[in-house]
Amino acid sequence: MRRALVVRGGWEGHQPAEATEMFVPFLREDGFAVRVEESTEVYADTAVMADADLIVQCVTMSSITREQVAGLRTAVASGTGFTGWHGGIADSFRESADYLQLVGGQFAAHPGLDGEYAVSHEIAFTELGRRHPITGGLADFTLRTEQYWVLTDDLNDVLATTTHPARAGEPWQRAVTVPAIWTREWGAGRIVVCTPGHDLDVLAHPTVRTVIERGILWAARPAR
Repeated sequence: MRRALVVRGGWEGHQPAEATEMFVPFLREDGFAVRVEESTEVYADTAVMADADLIVQCVTMSSITREQVAGLRTAVASGTGFTGWHGGIADSFRESADYLQLVGGQFAAHPGLDGEYAVSHEIAFTELGRRHPITGGLADFTLRTEQYWVLTDDLNDVLATTTHPARAGEPWQRAVTVPAIWTREWGAGRIVVCTPGHDLDVLAHPTVRTVIERGILWAARPAR
């Protein structure tokens, strides 16, 4: 039986407990033994991390110690899968450059006008995304929710993008396209980031949920 470690906490606005509980039954049904931790202290536990085949993280903002992020990086490099959604993975531990390098993307903004951050926007699959096991066969879709502007690097394999238009009242002067869903290989480990997922309704969207569930299976270490 493979072991999944669910790590949650941080800003309560992203409902870390309720959001992760949406996926615990899926993990168990797929044969994972699930351990839930309410802080990142577990990342510094060498024995637990060495035994984990998958980490599902939902910790927005918050902080992490040098020892904890080192434990996470070591586990992923050794083959532990690492995945999550929205701020729970892409807006975590802003002060840790080592975490940012591991994940390959950092939330920068969710632009909106007049304080309204829920905007209608499209998630468009890339050519790679249309044939990747996580996103293959899925159609482009539109959400009305926070649209993440992320800063990333080209070690990522981008499966889907979203475009921030140049709107009146905003300082950027041309449309900006950024990754919305990506994978990243780190040593023997696989990472999957899905930026949609602000609330439970978005996580319940059929395509978003499919991406997260397929991402879990793709990222997890094969049975040993």
